[in-house]
Order: sequence, then C-alpha cells, then structure tokens
Amino acid sequence: MTGEMKAVSGAPTLTREIFLTRTLLGWGGLFFLTLLFFLSACTRIQLPEATGVQTGLASWYGADFHGRPTSSQEIFDMYDLTAAHRTLPFGTRVMVTNLKNGKSVVVRINDRGPFVRGRIIDLSYAAAKAIDMVIDGVVPVRLEVLEMGRGDKAALQREMRPRRTEEIKGKLAVQVGAFVQRSNAQRLAAELRRRGFKKVVIVEYKTRQAVYYRVRVLCRNRSAAEKTAARLAQAGYTPIIFGY
Repeated sequence: MTGEMKAVSGAPTLTREIFLTRTLLGWGGLFFLTLLFFLSACTRIQLPEATGVQTGLASWYGADFHGRPTSSQEIFDMYDLTAAHRTLPFGTRVMVTNLKNGKSVVVRINDRGPFVRGRIIDLSYAAAKAIDMVIDGVVPVRLEVLEMGRGDKAALQREMRPRRTEEIKGKLAVQVGAFVQRSNAQRLAAELRRRGFKKVVIVEYKTRQAVYYRVRVLCRNRSAAEKTAARLAQAGYTPIIFGY
C-alpha cells in the first residue's frame, strides 16, 4: 500500500486534507475550520464603497491611451487627475496616498480597471507624477473615498469636465505637494521659500479618516499661476493648478 488515497466506486471522494481534518477534529471541527477560513478570506476583501478605505497596489497609464475614450466615454487625458477603478461609480473622488513616500493626490474615477491581479487602481500620468510613482510604475497605496459619484455617464460628461474651466475664473493656487505628515509639508514649504517663491501656504484638508497637508503657492490670476507652475516644473517639482 503506497499511502495514496483512491476513490471507491459509489463513495464520495475525500482529499487527504479533509480526511485528516475530519479524523482529528470530527465533523464539528471541520465545520468550524471551514467557517474560520471563510471569515479570514472575507477580511482580506476590502470594499471601498462600504468602508471608504482600500489599500493595495497602484499602477499608471498614459501616452498609449491618451485621446482614447474611457469606459465612461470621456476622452482620456493623461494630464488630468483621473483614475480607473473596477467598482467605484464614475465621478467618485478619491484621495490616493503613496505609502512609500506619504504623498497624496485627489483623482476622479472615469474609467474601469486595472485588470491585473493585485492592483486596485490605475492612475493617469499626471496623478502618478503628483505622488512620485512614475519611475516605480507600481506602488502600494491607500485609497480614501471623498465623494461618491453618481455613476451616470451622461452626467459625468456634463458636470465633471467644466470644473476645470470654472476654477480659472476664480483665485488660483499652484499645489506642489500633499502629504499625510505635517513635517513633510513644512519641509517642502520651507524649501520653496528658500528658492524665492512667495505666498507659500500649507492647507489642511480633513476627511473622516485622516488629515492631509497641501503645500500651495497662491497666485493672483491664471497668468501668474501658469508662470509659477512653469518655474516649479523647471526646478523639478510637479505643479498642479487649483482654484481656492
């Protein structure tokens, strides 16, 4: 006898693991162990729609998809702060934090993906650059849902895109970084001031889960914001123009 278990005609097939478990623990123990495995698996499945927070791996996409329609039918702009997620409704706004360096960025979900096992979000090139993950390609991130979208494709095209032009009419600021640690924001602000940038401020953004510290340079108008952004880009930073 080789010790290999074989099925007997007319009898249910038992694997070696189930046979040993039933022998050692009995059927009650087998049921308990099965329930334990099930609950353990459930704890590993994170649903951002229910909890508001999700952790996992992020990747990014850019030039190969620039100008093509997304799953929401919005044209993909690699320089816009958008992202692809498998389940979050279109229009949902998410704070994405790079767990390697603590940098954060807010993105809008307008596409579906990523379809690679283990990854939870695909960022646009601009969003990836904002949290300094372009070179790494794939990094661990934390997602926090800030505002759930309606998921309506027509509403997404009608309501979400004009926000960028609406910001142009108001006061503007150039964001240079966003962090989960205040000390990192203070360090960047001091560095910018040493480089001659004026009106550098740290803006706190509080959510239900955390506080984020955004480093911004205030500007009078669109022209001043664009000039400031150009200076920052030449100095090696990743500027993003926002309304405030």
